[in-house]
Amino acid sequence: MSGEDVVIGPDYPVALECIQQPGVPIGKVHAFTMQSADSAIYPGIRRLDNENTRRRDAHGNRIAAAEHEQSEPWPYTRTVWVYVPQQYVPGTAAPFIVVQDGYGYMNRVPRILDNLIAQGNVPPMIAVLVDNGGGDAQGSQRGLEYDAVSGRYSDFIETEVLPRVAKEAGVVLTSDPEGRAAMGASSGAACAFSMAWFPPERYRRVLSYSGTFVNQQSPPSTDTPRGAWEYHDHLIADAPKKPIRIWMEVGELDLHHDDPEETWHNWPLANRRMAAVLPPRATITASHSPKAPATSTRASPTQRYLPHSRGCGRGTNRRRTRFSALSRSSSVRLRGRAGHRWISRRRRDPGRCHEWR
Repeated sequence: MSGEDVVIGPDYPVALECIQQPGVPIGKVHAFTMQSADSAIYPGIRRLDNENTRRRDAHGNRIAAAEHEQSEPWPYTRTVWVYVPQQYVPGTAAPFIVVQDGYGYMNRVPRILDNLIAQGNVPPMIAVLVDNGGGDAQGSQRGLEYDAVSGRYSDFIETEVLPRVAKEAGVVLTSDPEGRAAMGASSGAACAFSMAWFPPERYRRVLSYSGTFVNQQSPPSTDTPRGAWEYHDHLIADAPKKPIRIWMEVGELDLHHDDPEETWHNWPLANRRMAAVLPPRATITASHSPKAPATSTRASPTQRYLPHSRGCGRGTNRRRTRFSALSRSSSVRLRGRAGHRWISRRRRDPGRCHEWR
C-alpha cells in the first residue's frame, strides 16, 4: 500500500457482477468525440488563476466569483462512449443510463451491465458514458456543467449528445422517463439529480455517489444562491411530488465533514439532509460491523437495495452511509455500514474512484 491509501476491514470478495463471467454475451462499446465549437449550449470555458479564483473562506472552501472574473473562453474536446449489449434488438427503443465523468467508468459499467443483463436483473439497456468538458469546481467547464442547479445540462444531453449517440451507435433510445437513468460521483451526482429534477423531467432513476449537494454553483444564481444546497433546504419540500427514485452514498468523513452547517459546504451533512427531506416518512436501517448486532427502525428484512458501492473517498478512515429513496414518497431507505473494506485516496479523482459492488 502507498501512503495515499487507507484500507478499513474486514476484507470482502468483489461481487461477481464486477467480474467478466464465462459465457456471458459481451456488449460493444462505440466512441465518438464532440468539439466545443459545435455546441450551442457549452461553447467552452476554463478557470482563470487570479486573486478572485484564489479566494477561500475560513474553512478552505472556494468562493465563487462573477463569471467574467473567474473564467475565460476555452475550447475542449469531449469523448462519449456508448455501450450496446449483444441482446439489443436493432430498431427497438431501449432504456439507457447516462454516466457523468464517463471515462472513469469505462472498465466497470459495461462489464457489470453484461452480467446483469445476462442474469435477467436488468433489461437490455444502453449506457451513455459522457466525459465532462474539463477542469473542476467553480469557474471550470466541468463545474459549469455539473454544479449548476438548472436543466441546462439535461438540455445539452437531450439535444446534442443523444442524437449523436443514436447516429454513431445505430440505436433507438427510449423517450419514456421510466426507462431513463442518470448517475455520477461528486458534482456528477448532483448533476444527475438535476437531470431528473428540472422540467421536462426526462429521468426518473438516479445513482448518486458522494453527491455535491452543497454550495458549489458557479457562477452564482439569484434563483439558487446556495447552489445544490437549495435542494434539501427548500426546493424539494416546496415542490409537488415527483416520481424520482434515487440511490445515494456518502462517506461519513467526506469532504468538509466537520464544517459547520452555515458554510453550506459539508458533504455528509448535505447528503443526510437530502435523505431526510425526500420523503415525509423514513425507513432507516443501520448495518454495523460483523461483531456488532445490526439495529433497525421500521426496517423490513425483505427490503431490496441496489447493488452496493465500493469506492474511493476523499478523506481517510471514513465510513459510508447509503441512502435509497423515492422522492417525496411514503418511504425512504437509509443504510449506514461500517466494517467493510473501504479504500480512501486523498487525491481527488472524479469517476475513477467509484466502483459498483
